[in-house]
Amino acid sequence: MDISRAKEIIITPKLIDVVYNGSHIYIQKVNENAKTASIYHLDNPNYKEEVALENLIEQ
Repeated sequence: MDISRAKEIIITPKLIDVVYNGSHIYIQKVNENAKTASIYHLDNPNYKEEVALENLIEQ
């Protein structure tokens, strides 16, 4: 996923279906310099991680 699309997804009022490693996730924040995103898994909101944007897939 590119940086601009990830930022659009963050500010949209509706939930966009995004997948990371087969899990549906929510993007919290984008780090433009590192090309990463802070995410949490919808099935486990307490599990947060920083992942490469290139590994996020919009469904």
